[in-house]
Amino acid sequence: MVVKVKTATLIGIEGKIVIAEADFSNGLPSFDIVGLPDAAVKEAKERVKAAIRNSEFEFPAKKAVINLAPADLKKEGSQFDLPIAIASLAGTGQLTGSFEEYVFLGELGLSGEIRSVSGILPSVIGGKDEGVNKFIVPYDNREEAALVEDVEIYGAKTLTEVYMHLTGEKKIEMTENISILPEEFLFDFDFKEVKGQEKLRRGIEIAVAGGHNVLMVGSPGSGKSMIAKRIPTIMPKMTFDEVLEVTKIHSVAGVLQSGKAVTKRPFRSPHHSASAVSIVGGGSKAKPGEISLAHKGVLFLDELPEYKKDVIEAMRQPIEDNEVTVARAMGSFTYPSNVMLVCAMNPCRCGYYGDGSKKCRCSESDVARYLGKVSGPMLDRIDIQLEAKSVNYDDLQKPEGESSEAVRKRVEKARAIQKERYRNENASCNADLSGGLVEKYCVLGDGEKALLEQAFKSMNMSARAYTRILKVARTIADLDGRENIDSMDIAEAIGYRGLDKKLWK
Repeated sequence: MVVKVKTATLIGIEGKIVIAEADFSNGLPSFDIVGLPDAAVKEAKERVKAAIRNSEFEFPAKKAVINLAPADLKKEGSQFDLPIAIASLAGTGQLTGSFEEYVFLGELGLSGEIRSVSGILPSVIGGKDEGVNKFIVPYDNREEAALVEDVEIYGAKTLTEVYMHLTGEKKIEMTENISILPEEFLFDFDFKEVKGQEKLRRGIEIAVAGGHNVLMVGSPGSGKSMIAKRIPTIMPKMTFDEVLEVTKIHSVAGVLQSGKAVTKRPFRSPHHSASAVSIVGGGSKAKPGEISLAHKGVLFLDELPEYKKDVIEAMRQPIEDNEVTVARAMGSFTYPSNVMLVCAMNPCRCGYYGDGSKKCRCSESDVARYLGKVSGPMLDRIDIQLEAKSVNYDDLQKPEGESSEAVRKRVEKARAIQKERYRNENASCNADLSGGLVEKYCVLGDGEKALLEQAFKSMNMSARAYTRILKVARTIADLDGRENIDSMDIAEAIGYRGLDKKLWK
């Protein structure tokens, strides 16, 4: 008799139902797992055997075959241990009944304990989409699974608990659905702690209001990293769908904190020694990279020129397309990467080129070589370029500046305008506008066209830089609550494109 038990696997960040089929027959004792299993799945047979025996069940000396269907789909991870064990108990007649309404997920310890696994949230969402609404998951993953509405989640600690639940001897208490939106918006940082740097603050506010990428260039100690860490505090609160999407990515990557939903905008700051694979994703298991873990949040690259050239160039396409495709022999996976890219760097290796507070020790060739590590195509993808001036003593004596809450209210108001404007378009903010949408929503008058034409010719701009100036100008107008872009908006937006001509001349 063939027994079928449902479980799930991951394709990128999406869950898909898998059927674990068990067949026990007379013959030489063996235990084979088929259906494109990876090493972790193949090793499940030893964990399952020991867990069954140590849970006071029997594992008979028969020929056992476990098939994970569909057989042409690569199976990875240890979440198949529990469904294989349940199929084995049912296939040997120790567990009777029908379990088709359940999806089983969990790794087994040798004593029969059920350990947590990654990817629970997308697996539950995928199972729900395919019509299953009951899930037995590791106890430590129960809160993560309970983030999904209209499903029944049962968190089990041992194989024996699952057996007793299925036989009706002792039911596992169902985990109540957990609200994923925070009641309070609390951070450890606040923009009011930033003193001076009014122009820098203004540029960051515009960038957040429109979802634009930012480059900050300035000497050491000018507050670049301090401001970058506070950017999430002025970003709009995450929506229900955004929380689910971001939490799915973190769950697949195995970095979810205690099974809790990601309810604040992610802030990822990888070290400059990071490889291209760790940034854009990939590796032997094609996991999401930092650019996907920062989805709907901030990816902060401090000391930008110190990153390897292949790392910087690998980010160009994901930044442009808001998604990254990782192709491996086992398949091709697409992960979202809609991030606000924030970069910071010194103007030279010593850090004081063009800074009047301290003399630069670098030669002109040293400066050019240092700046040359950041390519023109990468600069083109950065909408706003900001110069971080050194903070003087008088700035430090000033009272606290405007709070993050006050800035965030203006940002949310501008984002609400954009959301309403683009409700029927494939865009959520000004930074998402494609060529056709830019022409439709960034209409200029004759005076504005003349000003932009003059800047385009004098600054030798690329077509991409031209488009990004229009989008930034659109955001400036939104912050001021104006429907039309005027000359002042264009002038300010042009001012945020000057550093590449000043430094990368």
